[in-house]
Amino acid sequence: MVKPVIVSGSAHPALAEALGRELECAPAACVHRRFPDGEPEVEVQASVRGQAVFVVQPLGPGAGEHLLELLLLADACRRAGAASVAAVVPYVALARQDRVTREGQPLGAAVLARALGTGQLCQVISVDLHSAAIASCVEAPVVHLTAVPLVAAALRPMVREDAVVVAPDLGAVKLAESYARLLALPLAVVSKVRVSPSQVSVRSVVGDVAGRRPIVVDDMISTGATVQAAVEALVEHGARQEVLVAATHGIFAGDALERLCGAGLVRVLATDSLPPPPRSPPGLEVIRLAPLLGEAIRRIVGMRGLHDLLAGR
Repeated sequence: MVKPVIVSGSAHPALAEALGRELECAPAACVHRRFPDGEPEVEVQASVRGQAVFVVQPLGPGAGEHLLELLLLADACRRAGAASVAAVVPYVALARQDRVTREGQPLGAAVLARALGTGQLCQVISVDLHSAAIASCVEAPVVHLTAVPLVAAALRPMVREDAVVVAPDLGAVKLAESYARLLALPLAVVSKVRVSPSQVSVRSVVGDVAGRRPIVVDDMISTGATVQAAVEALVEHGARQEVLVAATHGIFAGDALERLCGAGLVRVLATDSLPPPPRSPPGLEVIRLAPLLGEAIRRIVGMRGLHDLLAGR
């Protein structure tokens, strides 16, 4: 089988290195630097001629810079004679901006999708998109993987018989149903209203949580406001103060992790789709995405099916 070539952007080199180890191929030599005025410059120094190239670049905080660098790397590989160039973008920014609710707002997800389309990518590999609708807007075929089985497997040793899976808002219900099925647990749902980007108000809790240990699941944790509000509402409704929180993407903006773990109520699990925070508290457990991404790339290069790895299956 032809081995793929991994090219790392600057957004998450540790993930590219882990993926290289998984595929038994070191990331290609690549230089990232800036001109004196701050303009980015990249150079792929290894030969990629005739190879299947996969550029690893999640679009986390600083998404605009990371997107531009991804497009520059893709262009460099294509001009160097790569047979194909795919993007490995486990976290996709702007996916929450998937609708316009009032005049004057942009459709950010569509803007990002069009920008990705300019890279002439053969495929975009993503994981647990906040809005699956973004996949239909990207010109290149999107391989939408799910990390739910990986995260559920990490949760399983911690699960007690009296646990309950909780969706912290209505948008997470489908995801929570997947966790509940894999863990053979009942499901509860928290109904919320977002007051501001960092404030959430809970309307109700649907489902039996009294005396149970909640497992709050979501696709991402950003400020932690949604999770914090959900945990407080669950405790008010009689849930035990032994809460697990699991998400695919840990953005952990500001003091989100410290606020959640400092409450003494929460243990947090997230994948390494984004670089970990500089100071990770003891309550954080990071789950490796390289096995999932590596298996997907092996199948893509080997022209084999991906159905059992895909989100929404």
